Amino acid sequence: MSKKIVVIGGGLGGLSAAIRLTVDGNRVTVLEQQERVGGKLNIRSGEGFHFDTGPSILTMPWVLEQLFASAGRRLEDYMTLERVEPQWRTFFEDGSQLDVTGDLPMMLEQLASVSREDAKGFLAYLQYCQQMYELSMKSVYGKSLSGLQDLRGQHSMKELLAMDPLRTMHQSTSRFFKDKRLRQLFDFFIMYIGSSPYAAPAVLSQLIHVQLGLGIYYVKGGMYNIALGMLKLLGELGAEVRTNAPVAAINTLGKAATGVTLADGTVLGADLIVSNLEAIPTHRKLLGHHPGAAAAAGGMRKYAPTVSGLVLLLGIDKTYDQLRHHNFLFSQSPEREFQDVFVSGIPSPDPTVYIGVSSLSDSTQAPEGQQNLFVLTHVPPLKPGEDWDIYKETYRELVLDKLERMGLDDLRSHIAFEYSFTPNDLEQLYGANGGSIYGVVTDRKLNGGFKIPSKSELLDNLYFVGGSTHPGGGVPMVTLSGQLTADLIKERADSRSGGRTTAG
Repeated sequence: MSKKIVVIGGGLGGLSAAIRLTVDGNRVTVLEQQERVGGKLNIRSGEGFHFDTGPSILTMPWVLEQLFASAGRRLEDYMTLERVEPQWRTFFEDGSQLDVTGDLPMMLEQLASVSREDAKGFLAYLQYCQQMYELSMKSVYGKSLSGLQDLRGQHSMKELLAMDPLRTMHQSTSRFFKDKRLRQLFDFFIMYIGSSPYAAPAVLSQLIHVQLGLGIYYVKGGMYNIALGMLKLLGELGAEVRTNAPVAAINTLGKAATGVTLADGTVLGADLIVSNLEAIPTHRKLLGHHPGAAAAAGGMRKYAPTVSGLVLLLGIDKTYDQLRHHNFLFSQSPEREFQDVFVSGIPSPDPTVYIGVSSLSDSTQAPEGQQNLFVLTHVPPLKPGEDWDIYKETYRELVLDKLERMGLDDLRSHIAFEYSFTPNDLEQLYGANGGSIYGVVTDRKLNGGFKIPSKSELLDNLYFVGGSTHPGGGVPMVTLSGQLTADLIKERADSRSGGRTTAG
């Protein structure tokens, strides 16, 4: 039976869920508070420079292909993906550098230039990472999981033990590499989901296979074309997408959501609601009137926010030839850096800095002879009542000092355009808990590595998508969360109707 469904938030999780729910025969309305859909995947321009303000690396393109195929469409008719090589250029404080590449012989050469001993064990490490990915394909990427019980239902005991449950990602990395630079490099892959290698489970070593085995991609014309492609498909399917339509409250009656009230007072009824706003802010801001909301939010304390970030968008009136599309300038001490950010909760005085230069792959992104630098430095999420503006100028200077010290000579004098985002901005613009970039932190001891269940425990017809829910943060994961949550909704509807379906 067709349902009237409201999706709160037009991030990739919300758009993905809306596509699948519409394909399944439902009447879907997406409500986005900003002027554009996309959530953290967004755009900013100035002085001839163009920037993607959020995700800059696309992995696991099969997730997008699967989404569009579910609607009988081909992804390549909506956007053009281009493989990026080398994948990363990495710079270390001792002056050494290394290119990460999907070209295996070349990658072995790069590793041998740092440590011949470690290069010899690299193939065994890749095989280990691939095994972790293949095990996850059987469960994590195929079904909405709410916890360990669900995971156990998808695997034999032998497979569960093969997931290396007693080790952290750092411990697994250390089994294969002795050189501290290589340990730091491969540990840092965990920052795709904003977590610490010293706390995240070893199964996330699969991120190395995700990148080296499957490749990383750029979307021609800018990453924002992912959102535009989804928006176009939704229009073709007949779904309604409203922008500048902030939701003030989810209306409830007993254990059911009855619809939403917009900030302008408009009331929309719904049979079912999907929130792309993170689960904890949804309870605090949109369900604050519900007598059980505060307790429900309190029960989610173990789902702590991931890192936030200071983002500097820098239009540079020259070129730095040593840079590639994706660059990482590593800290001197990863142990100190992760301790600062994840344990002490303070901005690290020596952070790892990412620089994305999409104009190296796409000449439309910057004036000729100039470069667009997307500079991201991870910082702790906001504490309650904290204002990140007290750090902003000092930390900007610290980051620019590091960039100039590590080879971007005289950078400050070549800044022709600048715009910044702080944790405050990320929280205000996108409702992210503490300004989190990647949703919920993946921590073995804190939450077993699991995310907030997609199905609300407070209301029978409320669901969640996005980085705070399974399977987590990053473009492919949040897109997959929309698909898996739509699967969950359809399964429940089918079970209630005795298996009958109205999917088109």
